[in-house]
Amino acid sequence: MSKLFGTDGIRGIANVAPMTVESALAIGRATAHICRRHERRHRIVIGKDTRLSGYMLENALTAGICSMGVDVLLLGPLPTPGIAFTTRSMRADAGIVISASHNPYQDNGIKIFSGDGFKLSDEDEAEIEMLVSTGKINDIRPTADDVGRAQRIDDAIGRYIVFCKNTFPADMDLEGMKIVLDCSNGATYKVAPIIFQELGAEVIAIHNKPDGRNINAQCGSQHTGDLIVAVRDHQADLGLAFDGDGDRLIGVDDTGTEISGDFLLAICALGMREAGVLKHDKVVITCMANVGLRRAFDRMGITYPEADVGDRNVLELMLKEGANLGGEQSGHIIFRDHHTTGDGIVSALQLLVAIRLSGRRLSELATIMTPSPQVLINIPVSDKPALDSLPGYSDALARAVAELGTAGRVLNRYSGTQAICRVMVEAATDDSAHRIASTLAELIRNAIGSDEKGC
Repeated sequence: MSKLFGTDGIRGIANVAPMTVESALAIGRATAHICRRHERRHRIVIGKDTRLSGYMLENALTAGICSMGVDVLLLGPLPTPGIAFTTRSMRADAGIVISASHNPYQDNGIKIFSGDGFKLSDEDEAEIEMLVSTGKINDIRPTADDVGRAQRIDDAIGRYIVFCKNTFPADMDLEGMKIVLDCSNGATYKVAPIIFQELGAEVIAIHNKPDGRNINAQCGSQHTGDLIVAVRDHQADLGLAFDGDGDRLIGVDDTGTEISGDFLLAICALGMREAGVLKHDKVVITCMANVGLRRAFDRMGITYPEADVGDRNVLELMLKEGANLGGEQSGHIIFRDHHTTGDGIVSALQLLVAIRLSGRRLSELATIMTPSPQVLINIPVSDKPALDSLPGYSDALARAVAELGTAGRVLNRYSGTQAICRVMVEAATDDSAHRIASTLAELIRNAIGSDEKGC
């Protein structure tokens, strides 16, 4: 446990370190300890997605927090951004999310928000890591009179529904629209259908029956095949796919074509600029953004500072640049005027605002950008050594870069949340992109590949 926090909290296989009951107990105690910085009663919010292992981790975290004299407010299944909102609105000292986001159900994770609804600072994460890894947290024990208590917050879903609806203009509705929602058998399964129905849409919900094991299973933002079929079968206006914890959005237009986060950013940026609310005509992107998005922004006169991959990095650069819109190709989109973190439902509502204001269908709005051929291959790996240390890798990469020239690029990187190496290639043609990506992926797979199934 020398390294707990990755790019998006703590994550791993459920019941295997660090995602064990023992670890969760210690993390709960350490989080409670750093919250006790003022002489008053403290409380921490805990919410989760729909994974089977969420029950055991929830109880372990609760026990650890209460043992440190801090109260716990239990929200139950709720999207990650809903937990961030509730933490802030209830003036809690911190919020803990039990979720592994888009990972398969076997995984789980712990994300921590500070009391203001932002991801926990690097300094606080480092202190929690030190307290847990050194065992020092075991020596800090309040007496029995000072232990905390836990209680369920029964109206958490209702609070979040109102919050999301308040990001949609009061003088606008979704009457006459037919929308298919893919809830990924995850944290949005209850709230998303209610929100869009209450705004007037006809809603067809799929993958909204979680059983603890089917979260993200060939559904949601990473697997849009069922959503595409449903949009076509129901002749819907569009489809909206969320991931397991509800902080990502991928769309499907009225023709059954997938609409990635890059397209969503371009459409929303144009709509916000035309409405006069895009601050500084600026949108934060990451290195994964397709060159087609950059060209679209160039045509629109929008600048696009580039952050490292990860919504935390996107938000940090947004705050630095004074931007109120930023996001990733994966569908993490942050509307800073509305929330402190990426929120799939809020993103969907802002997309619908752009559609309503334009009077056009999503397929028409999607012509705003022409993506360059791009191939992304995810390779499960057994280890994460420096890529240039792999036999033959540097030479293969040099050949690829020389062949692509100025017409494309190669971006190979390890996932910060999974044992995966991502190989991304953009090229002038689909054939070139597939061939180069396959060559590099095979080299990496032969050197450090594992038998695990990637996401």
